[in-house]
Amino acid sequence: MLYKTSVKEAVGPYMTQLHPDIRNTARALIVRDGSVLLLRKCSPDQGEYYTLPGGGQYTGETLEQTVARECLEEIDTEVWLRDLLWVADYFRSRSTNRHVIEMVFLCDVPPGYEPRNGCRPDLHQLDVCWIRICDLDRHALAEPYLASAMASYRGQPSSPTYLGCFRDPAFA
Repeated sequence: MLYKTSVKEAVGPYMTQLHPDIRNTARALIVRDGSVLLLRKCSPDQGEYYTLPGGGQYTGETLEQTVARECLEEIDTEVWLRDLLWVADYFRSRSTNRHVIEMVFLCDVPPGYEPRNGCRPDLHQLDVCWIRICDLDRHALAEPYLASAMASYRGQPSSPTYLGCFRDPAFA
């Protein structure tokens, strides 16, 4: 398979500014009736923004355990993992510059689930909400490259897809 991004383009001059460890993250794409479940956050640097439930993998923890733990902590429910949908390299600029490997799993929540914060919500997490997929372009996403993947999602899992390499604008 040929990729659009060369190693030089993917790495760029900011490589020396990166945190030395690559971070694996596992996220949950939970879709119900044309809406996706998102965390609503607000920070002084980014303002209001949204993100999928999920987060960093601990040493010794499987990706499935990561997404299950993160969902309990953030959205206060167990999830059923169905399929790995997407994988992406993401060069993220927040308090530290970091290379993140994002893995997004299709998940289900119990039928009567109502959005609510879990026992250990993320820093800056305000609440949990359903956002219509067709309205995602009206909301700032912490991982903006996921907007097009979510917008094109048609409800049926396929083979996992490598979405590519993405950078926050600070890495220009």
